[in-house]
Amino acid sequence: MLVAREARVDGRWRRSFEALWLARRSDLLAVRGAARRASQNGSSPTAGHRMLELHYYPGNANLTPHMLLEELGVPYALKLIDRTRDAHKSPEYLRLNPNGLIPVLVAGDLVLYETAAICLHLVDSHPHARLAPPVGTPERAHFYKWLVWLTNTVQARLLSYFYPERWAHDPAAIEQVKARSEAAVGSMLDQLDAELVRHGGPWLLGAHYSAVDPYALMLCRWTRGFARPARSLSHLGPYLERVLERPAVQRTFVQEGLARPWV
Repeated sequence: MLVAREARVDGRWRRSFEALWLARRSDLLAVRGAARRASQNGSSPTAGHRMLELHYYPGNANLTPHMLLEELGVPYALKLIDRTRDAHKSPEYLRLNPNGLIPVLVAGDLVLYETAAICLHLVDSHPHARLAPPVGTPERAHFYKWLVWLTNTVQARLLSYFYPERWAHDPAAIEQVKARSEAAVGSMLDQLDAELVRHGGPWLLGAHYSAVDPYALMLCRWTRGFARPARSLSHLGPYLERVLERPAVQRTFVQEGLARPWV
């Protein structure tokens, strides 16, 4: 009994130490990144800007807005929300997001949650980056379609795979929820693969990289433990490698301390 208790204490200490290390490492990388971007832009990291702050936990749904922030090259800071210590359920965090979910983006008085909403805000507030097609065009309509589909259909189904106990209590039922969810997501991966075949372009919208590409990467990464992961599909696999080749994407994965293989 004593050994078991000591093991639990040691495990909690190790997780706390790792979380603290991640926070300090991420803060340092974010500050360095802000300084680098400011130097490239010829400005102070805070001059004329509302410093953006992304609340995150490594590999969670913050991954897409984090990639977009790096792609945009704007000053921002990372704030680690330690899920291992239920920091996302703390009163302080719940004041930012009453749903207790990650991520949250803070920009001055603006507090924004929901990953897709954060992505839309970032692309709309930085139109020069062209991470979304022009408003009012058919291309923009398809951008909306794929963004909503990714968050409302694929991501929602992935959550039932990772958190089956939200839908069932019996162990056999939980396994059934996981199996059906994995099969459903597999069909969605086929849809992505077929879309890449249909238009023949390098990115999900065709010729131009947009915010839906890092979103698709994030969700496809979450399938890496599947019997048939996204990387195994004939067109989806090379597409994911193309997204991973982008320097902004690589910087994000390094900053969040994510181990390879990334997908």
